[in-house]
Amino acid sequence: MSTTRPPQAMHESATTTEDGALGWFRALGPRGRRAFAGAFGGYALDSYDYFTLPLSMVALAAYFGLDSGQTGLFTTVTLLASGIGGALAGVLADRAGRVRALMITVVTYAIFTVACGFAPNFESLLVFRALQGLGFGGEWAVGAILVAEYASARHRGRTLGAIQSSWAVGWALAAIMYTLVFSVFDDGTAWRVMFWTGALPALLVVWMRRRVQDAPEAVAVREKSAGKGSFAAIFKPDLLRTTIFAGLLSTGVQGGYYTLATWVPTYLKSDRGLSVVGTGGYLTFLISGAFLGYLTGGYLTDRLGRRRNIWLFALLSAVCIVAYGNLPSGADTWLLVLGFPLGFCMSAIFSGFGSYLSELYPTAVRGSGQGFTYNAGRAVGAVFPTTVGFLADSWGVGGALVFGAIGYGIAALALLGLPETRGKELA
Repeated sequence: MSTTRPPQAMHESATTTEDGALGWFRALGPRGRRAFAGAFGGYALDSYDYFTLPLSMVALAAYFGLDSGQTGLFTTVTLLASGIGGALAGVLADRAGRVRALMITVVTYAIFTVACGFAPNFESLLVFRALQGLGFGGEWAVGAILVAEYASARHRGRTLGAIQSSWAVGWALAAIMYTLVFSVFDDGTAWRVMFWTGALPALLVVWMRRRVQDAPEAVAVREKSAGKGSFAAIFKPDLLRTTIFAGLLSTGVQGGYYTLATWVPTYLKSDRGLSVVGTGGYLTFLISGAFLGYLTGGYLTDRLGRRRNIWLFALLSAVCIVAYGNLPSGADTWLLVLGFPLGFCMSAIFSGFGSYLSELYPTAVRGSGQGFTYNAGRAVGAVFPTTVGFLADSWGVGGALVFGAIGYGIAALALLGLPETRGKELA
């Protein structure tokens, strides 16, 4: 008596496996789930290391005697350097493999985040932060590609949305640590301690070296391809349009996002007069909204499509920024309430990025394409936080935050030059 199930039954079994709230996770398989854990942890700690600066900004400005323009320069330098690091990491991912590139980026941002805590002056801190940006820039693009190549087309949006949600996890850890550290130490010491805790990501690398592997199918395709890992390839006629518009899309979304990520803590403390504990409380609403936004956006990008999801949340994010930055003094309850939808919308727009950029490029240059466009957008978008810093002296931080809404308008326009890719299979 045969025990082999007919093809139809096997198909129905596979479909059932992928159904349900966690069907996307089961569909990854054992190797894919380990890759997911590595990318999730790497991006969460990437976020943690990034937010040590914005959360410590007020203390740093007081310690070194900096004005708003100089403090905004920290973020701009970080993002500019991350543009270079991310583009190079993408090429490395195509040539040496996703996991190797991922480990290098994690070690880089961990080392230089710790180094920031030892900075004796403004100039050296600026240099260390730039070097930290080299690793920071590459982590997301490489981790997203690693998981995208394991994920099924049906669930790729929500799978990469779940990876994106780790950014909120790292942000939350940073906010908790900020509240604890600045409550225990004086400001002149606390900002250094915050940076020293950035050594945590190094522990992740030890685990990744033993447990995480590239997707076998993608490795096979990549090894047979000629011209892999090349910037020149993504500017050839067949990919030039995609590269230009994907770069503009990334510029708009990240310009808006990093304006908020950089200046909201300062806005809460300086313009709204909140204490350390009070700022942490308000950030809780913002971060909670962000976490749910990543997960919801991942689901919607599979249901609505990549382009519709980004269009929807570009509009809503712009509206939320304008509302949040223009609340009258004394309306702190509304500031608390609006933090949730603001965090939700500005994060939901990111959920489709991992799947969308991965689907826009062929396997051989996927790392180069995604690494370049995402990080070129991050580098150009870095102008936004610095502009807010200079405008803050005359407009106030709250008024200057509105400038971030322009970024979401750029993102919406960039989509006019890009195709819909929902359902595309990746080798």
